[in-house]
Amino acid sequence: MILVYVNSDHGIGKSAMEVVTYGKKLGDVTVVTAGGASDADLAKLGQYGASKVMIDRNAKADDAQQLTRLVATAAAAVGAKIIVFSNDLVAKAVAPRLSVKLKAGLISGAIALPEMGSDFTCKVNVFSGKAFGNVKVNSDIKIISLLPNSIQPELTGADCAVENFDGAVGDIKVKVLETKIPEGEIPLTEAEVVVSAGRGLKGPENWGMVEDLAKTLGAATACSRPVADIGWRPHHEHVGQTGFAIRPNLYIAAGISGAIQHLAGVNGSKVIVVINTDPEAPFFKAADYGVIGDAFEVLPRLNEALKKFKAANN
Repeated sequence: MILVYVNSDHGIGKSAMEVVTYGKKLGDVTVVTAGGASDADLAKLGQYGASKVMIDRNAKADDAQQLTRLVATAAAAVGAKIIVFSNDLVAKAVAPRLSVKLKAGLISGAIALPEMGSDFTCKVNVFSGKAFGNVKVNSDIKIISLLPNSIQPELTGADCAVENFDGAVGDIKVKVLETKIPEGEIPLTEAEVVVSAGRGLKGPENWGMVEDLAKTLGAATACSRPVADIGWRPHHEHVGQTGFAIRPNLYIAAGISGAIQHLAGVNGSKVIVVINTDPEAPFFKAADYGVIGDAFEVLPRLNEALKKFKAANN
């Protein structure tokens, strides 16, 4: 039995579909969750391979200690030997605690299915994505956190049953005063296409061209750390070693030199396109495609070309 924890406090996102698909490839999947998602939304996880969903509506999705107890109780209830998380902020807080509690080996940041022969081995990113490693786990219970966008969600079934579950989570130990969720935006960690820019745009008043291109592509917007630090863009758009690590199918970077700290957060992207006036910019060494040119000229022309292409193919 495979137990998959899904963060559903703000609905069901792509990462939930990914981990359920991943779990289904390993065996029969039961999902456990806490939060405010509706039964109808949770039931849709059956379409990606879940046989049932267990939800504890008393558990707080922002209390790592409660979630650790919830997942441990659920694992015991269904006899799970493999527990899967999406490698997000929740997993980084809960999975290590759960590993200690269950005496379970933890594979953090998996990017592929494990080899399940005589040795349980799984491929992971190491050194901020600069290399790959193979982690072997020999404990009875195994925990895997899956890097987002490492597997495509697959529709394999129909809606499943949703059951109320008592996770024996105990008292609330964390009091959250306020939660701010960006509205009307594609979450960076779930975006398949990201358009990003840096100080080369010279000021926040020029970000319209980035937003226009993102709208045409159905993409999320991002920025480098200096841009967020000086207040040109909100911090939830900062990607890099000290911001969000993302792995979109396409990452377009305009006016970003490509310091190693920035590359650490985006080098898992499947295709990187760099636009910069400096032919010696470090980012070109990591790029799949590079445009040596002024973002103020390239971005509007690229956007117009994409609009014409979409119009011609609709």
